[in-house]
Formats: sequence, structure tokens, C-alpha cells
Amino acid sequence: MLQRSWFARRRFNPALCFLLPLAALFFLLALARRRLTKPQRLPVPVVVVGNLIVGGAGKTPLTLALAGHLRARGFHPGIISRGYGGRNKTPRAVSSAASPLAVGDEPLLLARRAGAPVWIGRDRAAAGRALLAAHPEVDLLLCDDGLQHHRLARDVELAVFDSRGAGNGWLLPAGPLREPLARLNTVDAVVGNGALDLPLPRAIPHFPMRLLPGPFYRLGQPEQSCQPAQLKGRRLYAVAGIGDPERFFRTLEGLGLSFARHPFADHHVYTAADLAFAADGALLMTEKDAVKCAALPLGEAWVLPVTADLPPALVELVVEKIRGRPPP
Repeated sequence: MLQRSWFARRRFNPALCFLLPLAALFFLLALARRRLTKPQRLPVPVVVVGNLIVGGAGKTPLTLALAGHLRARGFHPGIISRGYGGRNKTPRAVSSAASPLAVGDEPLLLARRAGAPVWIGRDRAAAGRALLAAHPEVDLLLCDDGLQHHRLARDVELAVFDSRGAGNGWLLPAGPLREPLARLNTVDAVVGNGALDLPLPRAIPHFPMRLLPGPFYRLGQPEQSCQPAQLKGRRLYAVAGIGDPERFFRTLEGLGLSFARHPFADHHVYTAADLAFAADGALLMTEKDAVKCAALPLGEAWVLPVTADLPPALVELVVEKIRGRPPP
């Protein structure tokens, strides 16, 4: 599998060398797009939470945590996102009852947990304007993903990495990078979701982030909770359709649970047949997977929510950047 080669311990893989010309072409096209795109500035500060690698690294938990911290500071944040697959050419609001197939799994999770309005659209600047028109009380926008969406002008850029780092350090499709690592010289901070094995610019601050698991809740019955100790000794099956499924599996192991691993591709659209292997036991899944599985005829399934624990210095940096923004 190509992604396994990107993140293999042996960084240099001769089998990927034939993709380097395509990586060079990808770089030139991305550079041209960035230079030819005129950023559109919105009337409120914009904080972009993104990453350089394809797939998830913890952007959505970080966006949720920032929304909570900024709201506690007196801000009224709104959240914009593309929506996986970019099906929404026209901006639209995301309600907690929306279909994940229509709006994407991460925007739906944000809408259910953020306590803030969430809008999606392929054009993030247009989505931001639509959100502000519908919610005039919003005085700050968080963009979940969008580091490479140069049409949207931003006041703060946060680049998130998980313990996989930058993989082999090559650009797509020879590696997992959407932009060269030199791009980190222009962000406001790097956030590490786990230990980072990554050369970081000395001049750019970097902060740790921890994902803290809460008690499990039952799929479809969130009022019913369960502690890890209540699941020990049972036949358990763990599924994860996120950027790094092993991250979820390590969390479960840290809770003292034994289970069979069933990784899926990021943003996988589940069917009941995909999960039929768990008929004789209980399923364990992430919240991102849960929003896509809630309507499926499944047996016993438990969802593990996580909350991003942020250092106060990171929140202070974001607040200072926002307050130092020149007037529109």
C-alpha cells in the first residue's frame, strides 16, 4: 500500500523514486496556484488549522478545543470547512441532524460538539461570508483544514502533525506532503499531536497537544456511558477510519483493553456488512466513525470521545495574533 511506504521506518524507498517526476510536477502546479490566487480577506479574524500531510493528524480535535478556549475568552467563533469530497459548491450550514454523506464526517462532528455555527463549501472564503451573513454575532472564524486553500486570507496558521511526522519527507505522490517542509517557516505555530520526529524551524514556536479520552458512550444512545473497566475481558473489535488508525488502537491499549484491530481508510463510508465480523462481541470506534455508523443496524457498539488538551501558551499566541490584527 502506497501510504505504508510513505510512513515506513525506512525513509528511503527506491520503489517510490519513479514517482518523483510527478512530485515535481505537483510542486510546480501548487506553487503556480498559490502565486496566482488572490487571497480574500473577511471582516473578522481567521484562524486556519491545517497540516502538510494528507489525511488526519488531529485538526478537528484542535479546532474543537480552540473554539472552547476562545469562547471562554469572550469570542463568538464560527467554523468553516470544505466538507470531505468537496461536493458542496454552494456554501451550506451543517446541522447536527445532517447526513454525513452530504456534509462530511468531520463537519458533522464539529456541528454536534463545537457549540458554534458550522458552514461548509469548496470555496472557504464564500463559506465564511455566508456564515457571517447568517450569524452576525460571530467575530472570529476557525477553518478546519485549509492550509493550502490560499483563496482565504488568514491571520493565524497552525500546522498540526501527529507522531508519523512528515513520513519520507517527499511531496505527493512520492510521499505524504501537500507542500514542502519549508512551508513551516511561514506558519505561526506547529502543534504536535504526540511525539514529533520532525526537523522544525527554530524561529517558529511549537506546542504539544494531548488527546484525552473520556468515558465511552453507546452508539445511538449517548446518554448511556461505560468505563473501560466494564469492557475488560469481553470480546472486543476496534474499528478506525481515520488518518492514522493505530493512534486510536494505541489509545485503547492505554486503557487496558484487548481487542481485534480493524483499520479502514480515512473517511471510509461504512455499511453493515463492513462490520459484520463483530456480531459476537462489541464494537469500539472513534467519534468520527460514529457519525457514519449511527444509522446502521449494528449490535453493541461503544464510542470513545477525545478532547484535545492544549497548553495555555498556544491559546495565548492565538489570542495575541487575533487582537493584533489590523482593522478591516
